Amino acid sequence: MYPFKQDYYAVRNGWYVLAFAQDLTQQLVSRWLLNEPVVLYRKQNGEPVALSGLCPHRFYPLGKSQLKDDIITCNYHGFAFDAAGVCTNIPGQDNIPSTCKLRSYPVVEHGMWIWVWAGDVDKADKSLLPDLVEISHDRPGFTPMPFYFHELKARYQLLNDNLLDLSHLAFLHATTIGVGANATVPEELTEEPRILRSRRRMQNCPAPPVVKTTIGYDGVIDQVNGMDFYAPGMHAGFADMFYPQGHAEAGKLLRKAQVFHAVTPATHNSCYYFFGMASDDVAQMHLMKEYLKKTVAEDIDASESIEQMLAIHGDPVREVVKFSDRNTVRGRMLLQKMMEAERLP
Repeated sequence: MYPFKQDYYAVRNGWYVLAFAQDLTQQLVSRWLLNEPVVLYRKQNGEPVALSGLCPHRFYPLGKSQLKDDIITCNYHGFAFDAAGVCTNIPGQDNIPSTCKLRSYPVVEHGMWIWVWAGDVDKADKSLLPDLVEISHDRPGFTPMPFYFHELKARYQLLNDNLLDLSHLAFLHATTIGVGANATVPEELTEEPRILRSRRRMQNCPAPPVVKTTIGYDGVIDQVNGMDFYAPGMHAGFADMFYPQGHAEAGKLLRKAQVFHAVTPATHNSCYYFFGMASDDVAQMHLMKEYLKKTVAEDIDASESIEQMLAIHGDPVREVVKFSDRNTVRGRMLLQKMMEAERLP
């Protein structure tokens, strides 16, 4: 499935975000993960739970059912399931078939997110989660804040591709966060196991519109932009902006931003997008929460527009590849190798 090889879609043995932690309560939440329905909730003791969202009786969606005392009772015929997915009651009979159970997913609250392991339970490894200090979520003095949750009508790799190639900032986001240098300054790329890192160091370039809007500065700046991709679906980015060389305050930090993009494959042609920030200036983050709605909407529109074209035209046979596509190509290759490794005996 584009942009991967035929019959490949998404990594299974990986952690994916299915909710912001603040949004998960003792109410049932319906999600999809790799084309499978999932139901989420918190137990009375606060622990998160992730179970198959499909009642094995008549396939009624359990997200539309009832939760009481950590027991889900199906709204269709009353089948009841505990937090481990075990069926505890079938109205009208004492015998409970051994096949009457729900898949229980490994789930963990980590940072501002609820992460679910999509693949083999015995391979679920919490050490594969992004380090919260490394991504500046738990940086001293910083406060993390969830911003938006969106469901996109687009395969998840289209949004991954978008975040792996930030040269699009110069065009798609020219009125908010982008400048021409985003497309012309070469990237510095490094790679670690399951992690890709990208950096651009831009000097004496115009300040993007966001700087004028938020802090009132309208001159040239030095800027370092970066994005770290933690496969299969977390992008941690930053933009550090400084007064340029020759300025009376050369090298002084003008503005710093740390952003988080969690991308989760819901179905073959839809995905979830969780966007958040972290900063030492909470007031500034509240301002950015409103300001960045336009930027995020542009990325969503781009991804969904490409999906619409693919639906009509069909998966393209060949792409034109440009030099700055290197990081996107690396991301695709990394995920392709992970998917192929899952099929090895």
